[in-house]
Amino acid sequence: MEKSNSEPMVAVSVKNINKKYDKVVALDNITFEANQGEIFGIIGPDGAGKTTLFRILTTLLLADSGTATVDGYDVVKDYRKIRRIIGYMPGKFSLYQDLSVEENLAFFATIFNTTIQENYNLIKDIYQQIEPFKNRKAGKLSGGMKQKLALCCALIHKPTVLFLDEPTTGVDPVSRKEFWEMLKKLKEQNISILVSTPYMDEASLCDRIAFIQDGHFLKIDTPAGITSQFGEKLWAVEADDMYKLLLDLRSNPHVKSSFTFGENHHITVDNSLTMEDLKKYLSDKGNTTIQIKEIQPGIEDAFMQLTENKQHE
Repeated sequence: MEKSNSEPMVAVSVKNINKKYDKVVALDNITFEANQGEIFGIIGPDGAGKTTLFRILTTLLLADSGTATVDGYDVVKDYRKIRRIIGYMPGKFSLYQDLSVEENLAFFATIFNTTIQENYNLIKDIYQQIEPFKNRKAGKLSGGMKQKLALCCALIHKPTVLFLDEPTTGVDPVSRKEFWEMLKKLKEQNISILVSTPYMDEASLCDRIAFIQDGHFLKIDTPAGITSQFGEKLWAVEADDMYKLLLDLRSNPHVKSSFTFGENHHITVDNSLTMEDLKKYLSDKGNTTIQIKEIQPGIEDAFMQLTENKQHE
């Protein structure tokens, strides 16, 4: 429901959702709202609870407690209505492998009492990329093509909310880039998009993100808002022996955290430590070709910091 003329409509509302599998906590008191027409990203590693949350919101799984609505409909009481207005693309390719591209799309259109032609404008840009393979069986498509077909099938009935569970996992970088360009175009058509991903670089492509770890939401904000709250001095450090360097960095009492990021280690330090002091310390430990520079924090730095803070609570 719209709260005022200046506030956006809420597409998905989740309040105090909890879920356990035996004694394992999958979701712990999850609360958030995703707005209409935004890309809301849920970012976290495998096993963090992303798929469980999506299965609850798409009415495939019951929460142990808490409430959730999609476009104002309750996920338990109104599950039939929700299934008619949402699109869902699960993490695992779940289309009919023995049907052709065109047959899969026609089948899903029929389920929702529509036709490919009726909503073709919604999928046109995506479908044109796979149309040359329309007679090929879905099981014979490449990863990127399977992804595009699955998205077409999720959109063919013109959903108001689209749930995408790790849609780019295992897909090549070019297809990942193309996929996110498609999502931007769908957003322009006022489709609300909830997308989960383990890839930190995709977080910056969302309007807002929620970090999830071990069933907990660590932070919800815009990507820029999250990185702006980092609040620590951050350095990138490298040397000839990166493993030895990591151990030596972690043994320094003035180094607060140290994690490997590609070709260097990102560290946070207290204000008493200078770069010259650290370089001398590392040199005395036998490290060679030492390079240290101050850097701006990224999304992954922010996630690692929030994870560390959670562990020390």
